[in-house]
Amino acid sequence: MTKLDAPPADAAPRRGRPRKAQAGASGDTSASILDAAEDLFSKHGFYGVTIREVAREAGVDTALVHYYFGSKRELFDAVFLRRAEIWNGERVAAVDRYAREAGPDGMTLEGLLEAFLRPPFQWSLKGGPGWKHYSALVAQTNANPTFGGETMARYFDPAIRRLIELIKQVLPEAREVDLYWAYHNLSGALTLTLGETGRLDRLSGGLCRSGDLESACDYMVRFAAAGFRAVCAPPEKG
Repeated sequence: MTKLDAPPADAAPRRGRPRKAQAGASGDTSASILDAAEDLFSKHGFYGVTIREVAREAGVDTALVHYYFGSKRELFDAVFLRRAEIWNGERVAAVDRYAREAGPDGMTLEGLLEAFLRPPFQWSLKGGPGWKHYSALVAQTNANPTFGGETMARYFDPAIRRLIELIKQVLPEAREVDLYWAYHNLSGALTLTLGETGRLDRLSGGLCRSGDLESACDYMVRFAAAGFRAVCAPPEKG
């Protein structure tokens, strides 16, 4: 551990900022810790990773992980927030732009879902290893019964609620309960697909590739649009 990395001797964990002379090194150190934690959490889950393992992977002292991020849960939240802000900010901007350019009468389910789904697929496809790790982490968290629901709600719900608001304009007769069930099914399909587990490759005997995210997004837009229409259709009158 270098002098630039070391926290002041009298500093409490996570309080204050490093001095200006240390800012660059501090940013590199905290980013390295986040990258290492993201990689490990995506492979082993929250409970399968220790602070000591994160420190070893990042090449820093364990005390530095606590200094920058506090507890393991706080570190996990920092990992989750870092890319969630980018991912969901782009999704909201994309659906808002689509709604503005198409106008209320020109919007379609396919157009809205394309705008909403394309950013996470593109980041996972072209953003490098860190985004692959993050996509796998989101897939794990979305299925975690202990704190997954709370974590996803905190970081993802505002973007999802905006999508549902716009879908209501396309399907004005849809019931609220049907809209939320329809999105629930889309959410599971999205996170499983972004996890790139290889299940599809084996199931199809190589006909389909879970890493073919361009095709995956195209299929998901069509599948989800049809699903929303089917689930939200008014009940037939007997």
